[in-house]
Amino acid sequence: MWQSTASRRQFLPSWCIVIIRTKSQGSLTLENLNPNIIKLQYAVRGPLVIRAGALIKELAGGSSKPFNKVILANVGDAQAMKQQPITFIRQVVACASYPNLIKSGSMPADVKQRAKDILKSCAGQSVGAYTMSHGIELIRRHVAEYIEQRDGHKANWQDICLTAGASNGIKHVLELFCNKVDCKPTGIMIPIPQYPLYSATLTEFGIGHIRYYLDEDKGWALDINELERSFTDGSKTHAVRAIVVINPGNPTGQVLKRGNIEDIIKFAHKKNLLIFADEVYQANVYDKDSKFFSFKKVMTELGAPYSCCALASFMSISKGYTGECGLRGGWMELCNMDPKVQEHLYKAMSAMLCPPTIGQIVCDCVAKTPCCGEPSYELWEKERCAVLDSLKERSEMIVQAFNGMKGFKCNKVQGAMYAFPRIELSSKAVEAAKAAGKAPDVFYAFKLLEDCGICIVPGSGFGQKPGTYHFRTTILPQKPLLKEMLDTFQKFHQKFSEQYP
Repeated sequence: MWQSTASRRQFLPSWCIVIIRTKSQGSLTLENLNPNIIKLQYAVRGPLVIRAGALIKELAGGSSKPFNKVILANVGDAQAMKQQPITFIRQVVACASYPNLIKSGSMPADVKQRAKDILKSCAGQSVGAYTMSHGIELIRRHVAEYIEQRDGHKANWQDICLTAGASNGIKHVLELFCNKVDCKPTGIMIPIPQYPLYSATLTEFGIGHIRYYLDEDKGWALDINELERSFTDGSKTHAVRAIVVINPGNPTGQVLKRGNIEDIIKFAHKKNLLIFADEVYQANVYDKDSKFFSFKKVMTELGAPYSCCALASFMSISKGYTGECGLRGGWMELCNMDPKVQEHLYKAMSAMLCPPTIGQIVCDCVAKTPCCGEPSYELWEKERCAVLDSLKERSEMIVQAFNGMKGFKCNKVQGAMYAFPRIELSSKAVEAAKAAGKAPDVFYAFKLLEDCGICIVPGSGFGQKPGTYHFRTTILPQKPLLKEMLDTFQKFHQKFSEQYP
């Protein structure tokens, strides 16, 4: 007889033999776990965020803290920060999810028609059915039309895949590089600072991180000489095969000039690199002197031979003016990929069955917005402008506040949803961090969290030049909360500077 607890032995008959088995750890232990998973780090949801979650529970349980709430400025989750959903999107999702609403008189006619069209493209006319692995054809065609209108150039709907957020598509394409070339492991060029999805995924897949540094003193510009240095150094140990560019930048908030994009494309062509164009913030441009140019548009207009560069570009419903992070939708467009490679990519994606249908529906609403004259147009335009205008105002608030603090330097937030200020830390603060077993910027961030309830992400989680310290904060808290956060931050920094002069 198997017996797991001593407390139950008293009910056994005296003649019964008891076999005691120690608790097994199973076939997976820390010693035989995939070492890449152990090395993997994802800063925006790391130890600080775990601690922030614990503090939220402690406050809810009545614990006394120096603050009455936790402000999560660590992640670009707009609706968690009280951004209002776009009515048109939610109405289409509601009608497609519960078709009885289509029969009611409460929904606008264009919303009902959109839901009907999407449902006709779903198996069994239900959003609960599987779709094709790379997405509903109707929606892929609408995405192609969106790209054509954006760039003024042809897009092939069959080169577009709908994904469970841009992250999912990025990981699928990165996975294609999991092999050696000429006996060298693969390396991918990534910007520093970078979004931790890239460093985490490269670590998970065992792919080398070939770092190139953005120039903070020039507004996080990308210097072609730095790309050359990075490629040359990386090629000593790795087969460098692709380059990642995030535009508008995360965490840096810069928007690349067209000439900069041209330089990158020419560099990628010369080095035979696939370009990962992370363009999820393409709708988030606030600076009057900045403009978004897609890599697809610039590459096409450069003409041969550059128009033949291999490119994978990515878009998401989580950002822009929509902020539908939890519904998990996005797309990628593949340009000039070897057809046989693309076939294998689609095959690999099919093993994941399909992206969420609801996320695909939101993609359709982003790609094919209400037209002028349609019932939903005026409200959609009003809500879209309100979100983007407010983000612009908040981007200016946050830069002004940080640049007004002693020891801070914060570049203009031209786009995206974040600021990435540089902070000077005294030798005493660095020594205190060392004594606590933490990196200096991590030490600062933990002190801010424990003293004020403000959760940010240390710059070391994104990468930074040695000897410099930064942190990333979102611009997403609504204006009253953002003002409160910045006022609290200023008082904290003054106190911290007095404690570690």
